[in-house]
Amino acid sequence: MMSADALLVIDFQNGVCFGEEKIYNYENVVKLINQRIDNYTAQNKPIIFVQHTDESLRKNSHDWKIVSDLHVNKGTFFVEKKAPSAFYQTELDSLLKRENIASLEICGAETPFCIEATVQAAHNLGYKLYMKKGATTTNFQRYMTAENTVKHYEAIWGFNNHFLTLLD
Repeated sequence: MMSADALLVIDFQNGVCFGEEKIYNYENVVKLINQRIDNYTAQNKPIIFVQHTDESLRKNSHDWKIVSDLHVNKGTFFVEKKAPSAFYQTELDSLLKRENIASLEICGAETPFCIEATVQAAHNLGYKLYMKKGATTTNFQRYMTAENTVKHYEAIWGFNNHFLTLLD
């Protein structure tokens, strides 16, 4: 299976995944992300966990911590962010440059917010991007189901590989 230079796991935190209700497709997404973590670990490639920090996700609180179901102990780097994009006013871009990382596989939560913002930013910065189908999730269902939201964004990102390459 194809892989990037590093795996980027975004906002898979207790307060994101277990807010008012458990995030859509939680068990399957955890299984997929853990498979990817194990794959990158076996190849000695970095795994970068990104954690959002704000009023509801206070640093070092239970809600801020990465869900215990993920293989977080295999993380190579941890990046804190305060905006939707993992690149906005964070150390991520300089970390990637320092580690000679030119391609990223992105997974995590939430699809229409932090994943979308990070995909756009990474694309605009020239990173080659990959994503395993179904490796992001959301609970945002104002206009369509969570399932259709994920499919919608995957279709946009993967259309002619404009933003990223979707992996089956």
